[in-house]
Amino acid sequence: MPGQLEERVAYLEAEVARLRDKMENSLSSKPWWEKIAGTFADNSAYDEAMRLGQEYRASLRQDSPKPVDE
Repeated sequence: MPGQLEERVAYLEAEVARLRDKMENSLSSKPWWEKIAGTFADNSAYDEAMRLGQEYRASLRQDSPKPVDE
């Protein structure tokens, strides 16, 4: 039994070290939105998708019922 306990403690220590390294690396790296910034620059498909999205949202506003004043 003592051998099993030592193995478990060693495993947990290694896991904590791995998680600590992972956290330190993620804190020092850029956030995801900074990593993808500019990805769609000069991309006509992206521009078209944004235009269609705006048209769709505008159509929803036009079709919504007007509030009734009491």
